[in-house]
Order: sequence, then C-alpha cells, then structure tokens
Amino acid sequence: MADYYDYVLGFIPASMVAVTALLLVAGLGVTTAVPLGAGTSAVVVGHALFVNGPTSVPTEPSPAPSADASPTPSYNGAGAD
Repeated sequence: MADYYDYVLGFIPASMVAVTALLLVAGLGVTTAVPLGAGTSAVVVGHALFVNGPTSVPTEPSPAPSADASPTPSYNGAGAD
C-alpha cells in the first residue's frame, strides 16, 4: 500500500513540471518559471522532512535476559599490565 512518502516522491517532480508549465502558459519566461517550479518542489520536500517528518517505528521489545546468564565482565581500566 502506498504510504505518505510514496506520494511525496511522486508529487515532487509532478509539482515542478505542472507549476513550470502553468507559468509558461501564463506568459512568464523560462528563467522565471523554472525556479518557481523548483521552489514548489522544495516546499514539498520541506513539508515532508520538517512538518510531517519521518518517525521511527517502535520495534518489538527484545526478550529479557534469562536469570542464569552470567554477566559480562566490565573493564574498569585500572592496573592493566
């Protein structure tokens, strides 16, 4: 099933092409329309990263160590020869 970020990945180039084409049809020059189209793509990326940012999915908790497991020795760094 498509997730939010799948739609974002599709919308980034679509928004750039659509906005650029609309601005070109409206009579703006290429040197103005392309940066404005790229700006809309940057806004989409910014929204995906900062407004609706990715979160880590909690994983299943690891099983508790058994009672008969011996603790691992720790190194305190004192008096090593």
